Amino acid sequence: MEFSLKCKESVFPCEVVVDEDNGRYMLRKADSSGEFFNTPQELATWIFRNWHSDDFHEQDSFQSMLNKLEKYLPLNSS
Repeated sequence: MEFSLKCKESVFPCEVVVDEDNGRYMLRKADSSGEFFNTPQELATWIFRNWHSDDFHEQDSFQSMLNKLEKYLPLNSS
């Protein structure tokens, strides 16, 4: 899964990659720095704690991404 979100603080989009086949879990923030994670759970937790819908131009796209990432949150693991 890959997501590209137009953030309000940058002309470059924020990017999120969840590639379970190759073990790649990363994102690019508004300041163009990146974060790398060992698991999709760590990535999802970081996003839910640090990003908010009002940070992005297309809040529906952001919410759609959150809905897809919810399955990785620790409380939703079964």
